[in-house]
Amino acid sequence: MRTIRFRDETGIARTGELVKGTIEAGNRTYDVESVETLPPCEPTKVICQAGGYMDHREESGFDDLPERPELFLKGPNCVSGHDDAIELPPGKDLVEFEAEFGIVIGTQCRDVDTDDAMAYVEGFTCVNDISNRDDQAEERNWVRGKAFDGSLPIGPVIATPDEVPDDATLQLRHNGEVKQETTREMTIFSVPELVADVSRLITLEPGDVIATGTPFGPDALSDGDVVEVEFEGVGTLRNHVIAR
Repeated sequence: MRTIRFRDETGIARTGELVKGTIEAGNRTYDVESVETLPPCEPTKVICQAGGYMDHREESGFDDLPERPELFLKGPNCVSGHDDAIELPPGKDLVEFEAEFGIVIGTQCRDVDTDDAMAYVEGFTCVNDISNRDDQAEERNWVRGKAFDGSLPIGPVIATPDEVPDDATLQLRHNGEVKQETTREMTIFSVPELVADVSRLITLEPGDVIATGTPFGPDALSDGDVVEVEFEGVGTLRNHVIAR
């Protein structure tokens, strides 16, 4: 199942199932192109993994495997949806895309075992971790570099785990050109390992997202760009870029 949140022609926010380009919600069918797609969940927080793939760690200057996931936070203010604009923060020279897939929590959990972790996962979505490298390079906590408004497009749907293969392909296209590509099985830590690790210290609420990290190839965004993150089983998250 692929769950989508949208705003109908009357302005009401609804949740439905995406089926072959149409949305089934209640007793009605909506054309997906005629409604406003909303972020597929409303997280109280987003926990992001830094260096989730070895190839990106190496291009960032790290050649060691981490003993545990390296984490940072983004707030609800960062979340935007499919077809929303990515606004480049003013006065910054280098703002980059980072294709990721997100784990969406379905049930509140705290201190869960790896073997039980998938029971708390609603599904998966696409994530683009927009990163302001100017400030990221100057900060220890990455608030300016990572947590500015609209810096986390997610969507367009939540796909249940059975829809997403263990070797699902993750790809990012920048103005139509493939810039990042990997598979889910290439992550350093598995989905259950990430959920269990985060839950040891942080209570995860329904709708919270764990962003799993990006592979090799983040690159600069410019005014007018179009960037697409596609995750097999989920679909394609598309956003355009504007300079404020």
